[in-house]
Amino acid sequence: MSTTLEIEIVELLKNGDKKAMTLLYNNYSSALLGVIKKVVSDNDLAQDVLQESFIKVWKNAKSYNPEKAKLFTWLYRIAYNSAIDKVRSTNNKSQKEIQIEDSNVYKLTTNCLNQDTLDIKKHLSSLDLKYQIVINALFFEGMTQQEASDELEIPLGTIKSRLKIGLRELKKIYNP
Repeated sequence: MSTTLEIEIVELLKNGDKKAMTLLYNNYSSALLGVIKKVVSDNDLAQDVLQESFIKVWKNAKSYNPEKAKLFTWLYRIAYNSAIDKVRSTNNKSQKEIQIEDSNVYKLTTNCLNQDTLDIKKHLSSLDLKYQIVINALFFEGMTQQEASDELEIPLGTIKSRLKIGLRELKKIYNP
C-alpha cells in the first residue's frame, strides 16, 4: 500500500514535474545516502553517487511501475546499483593506470613504424560514417565501448558490431 506522499511523487514524476525531485530529495536523500555509504566509503564520492542516482531517477521516471515495487524499493535499487557501478569504475580506473617507467613507447625509432599505417585517419574517412564515429571514439578519443555507447547513445551491441565491421573494412584496405 502506497502512502499519499508516494502517490503524489509518482504522479509528479510521471508528469515531468520538477517538484517531484524536491519531494524525493527531502524525504528520501538521507536514507539513500546511508545505502550508498555502505558501498562507497568516501563521503564526497557518496554524495556524487547520490546526485547521479537522482539524475537516473529523473531520466527513468516514466519506467517506474508501482505494481512491481514500492517507490523506496525502486529508489533503493537505483542508488545501490549506482554505488556499485561507481566502486567498479573507480577500481577499473586505478587498475588501468599506465606505468611510464616500464613503457618502451619512447624508445621507438622511425624504423619501427610502418609508414603504410600512419595514414590511418585518411583511410578511416573512406569508411561509412557510422563506422568512423565508433572507431574514432574508441581509438582516437580513448573511450571504452560502454563509454562510447553512453556518449553516442548507441546500444553497446551496435558499438561492438560497428567496431568489428569497421576494422574488417580497414583490414581490406591494408591487406588487400
